[in-house]
Amino acid sequence: MFRGKKVTVFGGSGFIGRNIVRELAQQGARVTVGCRDVEGAKHLKVQGVVGQVTPVHIDVTKGDGIAAALEGADMAINLCGILFESGRNRFDAVQSTAAGLIATEAAKAGVTKFVHVSAIGADANSASRYARSKAAGEAAVKSAFPTATILRPSIVFGPDDDFFNRFGTMAEAFSFLPLIGGGQTKFQPVYVDDVARAALAVLTSDAAEGQTYELGGPTIYSFRDLMELVVAQTGRKCRLVQIPFWLASLEATFLELLPTPPLTRDQVVLLKSDNVVSEGAATLADLGIKPTACEAILPTYLDRFRSGGRYNRFRAA
Repeated sequence: MFRGKKVTVFGGSGFIGRNIVRELAQQGARVTVGCRDVEGAKHLKVQGVVGQVTPVHIDVTKGDGIAAALEGADMAINLCGILFESGRNRFDAVQSTAAGLIATEAAKAGVTKFVHVSAIGADANSASRYARSKAAGEAAVKSAFPTATILRPSIVFGPDDDFFNRFGTMAEAFSFLPLIGGGQTKFQPVYVDDVARAALAVLTSDAAEGQTYELGGPTIYSFRDLMELVVAQTGRKCRLVQIPFWLASLEATFLELLPTPPLTRDQVVLLKSDNVVSEGAATLADLGIKPTACEAILPTYLDRFRSGGRYNRFRAA
């Protein structure tokens, strides 16, 4: 299906994108990776044979390079998104306006299949600006490219993830982990390789055109459950400290001033709503994919946060 096809992946140098690029290259696709930092994305070239994977410069906040990246493309995937705002990278600009522009240019270029990766919780009426911009992005994509497929993952985990690695670092540095809002928020973490397989699956399915899929793992966890997993996998003796939403929001006011904020006020708002697959939604199962459990993957990368490092237990043995 993909051999000889050209697939343009916007945001392909990011966490999810790198895994999608790898899967596409393994199946013979010619992959154009749209990204802002071409030098930083050159490592993706080794995912395929010489000339198979090509990073190109784009700036979605300006629209630069989008049309050129889509020239000759058979299929396209948009993964552009941000977790917090900085400089020109605003939620609306990246996750709404740019999404619509990419879909518009994809339609003009004659792309036959388009996949837009959004997020569970995308909601035009949400109190969160992140969630509202995700919903606006979905609407813009559907308006410009009606047969586009929308993928909405829950928290995505894997060796380079932002979630478990962030709390693993905290467990290594501090004697406690926070339970924001008491740790009752529900999540359904999904493995990054399962998301990559889902993206390829919908590209090969006519039945997936115009559909929305919510991607979650096999288990629903509370925020407390996830912090307990981090403690167990890192072997750290951390207390779990309950932090009410109002206090977390106050702390986030100052943390937002950091170049890479560990918490923002908008993220606190998001934590007030569960992040799980909706009842009746199309899921990984509808794509023939069996979701991978956190417990099977976390030990392969959180062990580096153990006392003495990843290999300490072997030296002790």
